[in-house]
Amino acid sequence: MIIYHGSYIKISEIDLSLCRPHRDFGRGFYLTKFFHHAENLANNIGRRHNTQGVVSEFEYNETAFTQSICKIKHFESYNEEWLDFVVMNRNEDNPEPAHDYDIVEGPVADDKVQNRINDYLAGKISKEEFLEELKWHEETHQICFCTVVSLQTLKRIDYRKQISNFAHIGEPIVEKLVTDFGYDEQTAGDKFFSSNIFSKLANIETKFYEKDWEEIYELLLEELKL
Repeated sequence: MIIYHGSYIKISEIDLSLCRPHRDFGRGFYLTKFFHHAENLANNIGRRHNTQGVVSEFEYNETAFTQSICKIKHFESYNEEWLDFVVMNRNEDNPEPAHDYDIVEGPVADDKVQNRINDYLAGKISKEEFLEELKWHEETHQICFCTVVSLQTLKRIDYRKQISNFAHIGEPIVEKLVTDFGYDEQTAGDKFFSSNIFSKLANIETKFYEKDWEEIYELLLEELKL
């Protein structure tokens, strides 16, 4: 699986000691399978540092080897177990680490969700009401590498993309999906950026970036069977 990290600098070496504590899954190096989520984060962080955002790319395979050396926790969706886990990790009174997993994967507590978590902790809404709201939240994804051991399962892809590199290909493809199939922009972006075709486009060795966007679009339609 190709996963992405958005920042204002290129990530050449991962230093877990520089990672912020008390996040959703604790201190660790966070990535996502959704390119546009990493891109948005990189843009926001870049603006705060008065520079251009950068999306760094890694390959992660949850193989038998990975499972043999790492303790892994996977949350399929927003649920009660996920909520309790996030609350535990975000509680600054708890010592770090608050759990013993090497890798944790699941949904994101973004700003909107975090605000509702605060309401839940303040007793303004019940756990049941909160979880019912989350059924309608857009799909999100994050994977946190919490330990030095877990970093052995990541392969850094040497080619780094500046935010604007594939705009001339990605933007018209997303717009075309919206026009041809009636998707909203979010759904169209998810379909493109999580596809195998995009992974090939992002890999400099394939030279897919030299193709016209129309050709890339036809290959995407074939992959998605549209």
